[in-house]
Amino acid sequence: MKIGIIGTGGIATSAHIPNYVKAGVDVVAVMNRTRANGERVARQFNISNVYETVEEMLTHEQLDAVSICTPNALHKEQVLLALEAGCHVLCEKPPGISEDEAVEMLEAAKRAGKTLHYGFHYRHRADTVLLKRMIDAGEMGDIYAATALALRRRGIPGWGVFTNKELQGGGALLDIGVHMLDLALHLMGYPEPEEVVGHVGQYLGNRPGVGLMGKWDHESLSVEDTARAMITFDTGASLLLDVSYMANVEAEDTMRVECRGTNAGASLFPLTLHTEKYGALFDERPAYLTEHDPYERQIQLFLEACRKEPNYRQAEEAVILHRIIDRIYA
Repeated sequence: MKIGIIGTGGIATSAHIPNYVKAGVDVVAVMNRTRANGERVARQFNISNVYETVEEMLTHEQLDAVSICTPNALHKEQVLLALEAGCHVLCEKPPGISEDEAVEMLEAAKRAGKTLHYGFHYRHRADTVLLKRMIDAGEMGDIYAATALALRRRGIPGWGVFTNKELQGGGALLDIGVHMLDLALHLMGYPEPEEVVGHVGQYLGNRPGVGLMGKWDHESLSVEDTARAMITFDTGASLLLDVSYMANVEAEDTMRVECRGTNAGASLFPLTLHTEKYGALFDERPAYLTEHDPYERQIQLFLEACRKEPNYRQAEEAVILHRIIDRIYA
């Protein structure tokens, strides 16, 4: 397979390109609007061709698949171009910036008959995979409640375009919250939402302060630093979501999902099962779990999917995900 990379920032150089190389496929081209950045990455990974536009790369290269590693607002256009050119697509999270965009990308994948995956690497952690296997086997019973937390004490990134709403579409919710929201929905089987009560706002990020991830420009901040929501589903289940770039909490960084089932409960991270047995309460953790790089596993699964009949499940789930996010912002 021949792979092209759209966007040559940190996620491309740390997660996508190295793991395509590990998988034994050829990364033959990179695209970056700033040619010097594209050339630097091409030299680093011995990639032959560098382009400044997606259209140019897709015209001159016979690619089987592309990874899209650009700001959120560019995802839809680039996904559509790649699908129309006959490529399978792995697009970094979030899928887009609205439900309408997610619908467009799903419909385009179906027209093209190509696989469209999104970069939710937390799904591919070893502990997550084990918990999902347990849930699907019925060990936890019916999942009737979940909680998803994505909290940083002082964690607005001091680099990139994370504080630019025009390019990102949103702030903490679309950057870190979307990971835990997707993970909770994934574990719950991606039920259809019925009601969403949400709130977003700027509370700490619009003033100067200590930054644990570098200094951010508080004066130009145009995204939310906080998002909270209560979601109910057609299954009768509910989900609490709490997200913040800037929170007055103890831990510097908290990424956590809790699920409550009729037979048992579970929490990530670390994976702990909460059960009642023989008249006693137990908290159980795996004694040994074979770890793997979730990004490597993500690339492996994407490549496997490219070699099979197209499966649109992830693209369909993206529509539900963005429907919830749209309602939180609304």
